[in-house]
Amino acid sequence: MRQPNLIDYSLLVFLALIWSSAFFNIKIATYSFGPVTIAFLRVFFGAIPVLLLCYYKGIKIEAFSKDWHWFAMIGFINLVAPFFLIAYGVQSVQSNLAAILMSTTPLSSTVLGHFYTKNEKFNFIKTFGILIGFSGIIYLFSDNLLIDENNFFSALLILLGSTCYVIGGVLTLKISKKKNENVTSSILIWAVIILIPLVSFIEQPWNVVPRLDSTISVIYLGLVSTGIAWLLRFKILVNNGLIFQSQVSYLIPIFGTILSYIFLKELITIKVLISLAAVSVGIYFVRKADKKIK
Repeated sequence: MRQPNLIDYSLLVFLALIWSSAFFNIKIATYSFGPVTIAFLRVFFGAIPVLLLCYYKGIKIEAFSKDWHWFAMIGFINLVAPFFLIAYGVQSVQSNLAAILMSTTPLSSTVLGHFYTKNEKFNFIKTFGILIGFSGIIYLFSDNLLIDENNFFSALLILLGSTCYVIGGVLTLKISKKKNENVTSSILIWAVIILIPLVSFIEQPWNVVPRLDSTISVIYLGLVSTGIAWLLRFKILVNNGLIFQSQVSYLIPIFGTILSYIFLKELITIKVLISLAAVSVGIYFVRKADKKIK
């Protein structure tokens, strides 16, 4: 991997902005659409740029090959479940809380990596980072101004959604030898297939007369925050590697909190800032430990 330059760092920040912008757009989408519909439209529109890239590069898509069950399982766990859970939770909590809760993904992946991989075991620095990060999340749940008995369960669902991303990532190791574009296209296809009957029977979105801002947001979530973001992630991974790309984790909760204030005027309390700092510090120590191992 080459040494990152200004363009590489600019792309990393751009990717963080795209993924961070998803949270307030999910909030806007919930003004008109149900969580199943949001999940379906995200994967439907998200599949378009990825499939076009595979067609342009002549990459074979193996969604219905002998490994179809892996693609279907990962599509459900890594896309369908978290997209639904996050959209459902954001109906009742601020989008900036969702950004912070979702930023626990690197911490959760470190915990699962210890048990399900051979070379990602705990050490003192990692353990310290995990404890600091999750302490920040526990502290966030004590913010009675933003999380109370009416939306406590919704916040937990968002946290569960972040765990689904991690489990999906572990399962992806089973097909890690395949091209990233092929894997992403295949799991997106299966996510669409899984969601078609669910959205048809549960929410019937064709009966909805959506607001313009919700429509724009849900299309943006699919095309940009899902499809284009994954393609940009591929580019960064190829040029600079996983360790460099993983630094996006520091920026997402920070940008997510800032963007939610700019576009939705969401409340930022002292406990939110402390939790945000604790999660960022936790991620820093986990990544620092990973770099030492490398």
